[in-house]
Amino acid sequence: MSATTATPVVLPPTRSRLRRRWKRYGPAWIGGAIVLAWILVAILAPWIAPYKPDAVDVTIRLQPPSWAHWMGTDTLGRDVFSRLLHGARLSLLAGFSVVLLGAALGTAIGIIAAWARGWWDEGLMRFTDLVLCFPPIILALAIAAALGIGPVNTILAMLVVWWPKFARLARALALVQRSQEYVEAATVLGLKPRRILVRHILPNTLGPLAVLVTLDLGNAILTFAGLSFLGLGVVPPIAEWGSMVAEGRELIEQWWVAAFPGLAILTVVVGFNFCGDGLRDWLDPKGRSR
Repeated sequence: MSATTATPVVLPPTRSRLRRRWKRYGPAWIGGAIVLAWILVAILAPWIAPYKPDAVDVTIRLQPPSWAHWMGTDTLGRDVFSRLLHGARLSLLAGFSVVLLGAALGTAIGIIAAWARGWWDEGLMRFTDLVLCFPPIILALAIAAALGIGPVNTILAMLVVWWPKFARLARALALVQRSQEYVEAATVLGLKPRRILVRHILPNTLGPLAVLVTLDLGNAILTFAGLSFLGLGVVPPIAEWGSMVAEGRELIEQWWVAAFPGLAILTVVVGFNFCGDGLRDWLDPKGRSR
């Protein structure tokens, strides 16, 4: 007579557990929905915008929101809603470009410094500390002013000041991984340092770096908008959120010119922050088990 193996019964999550999960990850889902919505808006902007972003009509300048112009018109009679949609393309592109390129450069420098040690480590980290000595926005402002007005120059200026934080974090994570037994075993087996770095150390440092990337995307978009607000981001008539806010900063009665681009910046920054917080909680083994 053979014994039968009982199939484990998986109970559905209780209401209290679902409530705890929503309390923990609910903002992350909301943030992800906001970010995804803005990405879709940026991709589909040429098809969903009712007007061209640079179409000038001074006969309808500074009109309040209406059925014809959902977010009103600016000082040149351009549709604010259409410019807002097109501005999402440049703002999101600048944010992703700065953070991803800065993360790639900083991670490479940090991991190389942690592995090489000696004067390589000292030289790279002292240079990193030198860049960190300056306030990022001030240094980016100075570099952007020296390079000239334009989105490419502004992205390059931000990139110069963006990589050190990733280099510092990557170096700290790589030093922890280098002391692990699996790295010593790989070294004893004769694996090349490049393979150990790429196949073993780098994958184990991606979690905290991914959290920093997600949290930093909103900060990068905000910084790019700040530089554009100061006149160093884009060349008119290119639509960009920071420059749109700058155009309406003195128009108190015509509040819609600056209010809607400002709300766009607020929502996308909050969305990325919610996503970063949720990703950090999910990568925490203690928090994920709850």
